[in-house]
Amino acid sequence: MHIHTSDQEQLPLGIGNYTCNWGAHICGLYEDEKEKDEILFGFLKQGCLDGDLQLYCPTERTEQDFEQKFTDFCPACSSHLSDPDRFQIMSARELYYPEGVFSPFHMDKGLNAFYQSTRQPKPKNIRATAEMVWALEAIPGIEHLMAYEARLNYFIPDKPWISICLYNVTKFSGSTIMNVLQTHPFAINGGIITQNPYFIHPDKWLAEHAPQFLD
Repeated sequence: MHIHTSDQEQLPLGIGNYTCNWGAHICGLYEDEKEKDEILFGFLKQGCLDGDLQLYCPTERTEQDFEQKFTDFCPACSSHLSDPDRFQIMSARELYYPEGVFSPFHMDKGLNAFYQSTRQPKPKNIRATAEMVWALEAIPGIEHLMAYEARLNYFIPDKPWISICLYNVTKFSGSTIMNVLQTHPFAINGGIITQNPYFIHPDKWLAEHAPQFLD
């Protein structure tokens, strides 16, 4: 089943029989590790098979636990994990708040620098996924997380990039999950991918909730 996410090239998502287009910002909602890994492992395996550059941020497991379980799931993927041109694993601090403070504008700069670094010598397609429970910690600036999620909808759509932001619905509040839905155009829930009816365009969402982060 195809989910039209942009006017870019179509690709297999690696989740069920779904295909989509590059330029997709998706929230993956789950209740337990099994449900999370059904999203995560299929997505990453497909990226290995397709030769994409993958960026993964684990939070609810160690890097070693991920490598063991993912290799068990996809033995052919093991060689990718040690190749930084194919696979990069980053901690939440490295990716989201390297200076100790979370900032949507700093994220814009960091992600754009990362993207530009992938254009040479040969442009790469990018699959990024992160377990977002790190955001439950008392990190300065974390109250602006949803502004960052909204701003990703400016950054991703015209790029060969897919992000799946993984949210554990048993750990986040209902109001936070509603904001997650409002800032992600597409959602995965119960193994089903849909165009998200709760999504609000970032111009409108930011104007109402975080006008200081409007472009």
